[in-house]
Amino acid sequence: MTRALAPAPASVAGPPALILTAHGSADPRSAANAHAIAGHLRRLAPDVEVRVAFCEQNTPNLADVLAQMRTGAVVVPLLLARAYHARVDIPELIAASGADVAQADVLGADPRLLHVMRGRLSALGVSRFDAGLGVVMVGVGSSHADANARTAAVAQALGEGTRWTGVEVAFATGPAPSVPDAVARLRARGADRIAISPWFLAHGRITDRVAGFARGAGIPMAEPLGPHRLVAATVLDRYEETVAAAALAA
Repeated sequence: MTRALAPAPASVAGPPALILTAHGSADPRSAANAHAIAGHLRRLAPDVEVRVAFCEQNTPNLADVLAQMRTGAVVVPLLLARAYHARVDIPELIAASGADVAQADVLGADPRLLHVMRGRLSALGVSRFDAGLGVVMVGVGSSHADANARTAAVAQALGEGTRWTGVEVAFATGPAPSVPDAVARLRARGADRIAISPWFLAHGRITDRVAGFARGAGIPMAEPLGPHRLVAATVLDRYEETVAAAALAA
């Protein structure tokens, strides 16, 4: 459960710190992506202290960053879905720290992220007018059914305003449909060309597995969202929404 920030003491100037919190990965590209987004944030909001933290595998751990906080802060999950890390890990770390912080919402299916994903597809030469094209939007699967449903809704939104044969959601881990399942569905619907669009923030071992399948099947695969300025703008909005809500509650 998130909680509202306590009003900052009069002697403390400036807005609350923004703690950009990623899940962490053994793949260094994931941490590099988080730091690159933090760099965008520092340029977008130079008056806000921006820190990077991780739930696991990378340093600094969120628990260590929270232990250093002396004033109010906002933890913004660098996550697309409200799955385990957002619902359990991060709230537990915040509660255990006793720190005066609030947790912002995940990035979710923000229109700006859909814009970035469409741009990654355009870089492959994909046209929204290509009626023979089927797109597989692949995300990470969750044990939380609502998170999977929200990912599927992103796939539906991705196809809006296009003439594509269709967009099928696939999950790289966990639940069905798998990427091969989604490709087969699109072929059955009449698609004679396929493209794969990853609903991931960064390259990593999971996206590498998907890319390996794509190469073997001769299917072009777009880049993940990456450290795009619109990703950073979405993070900043989640932070500002939380700060504004705390001000109204004070």
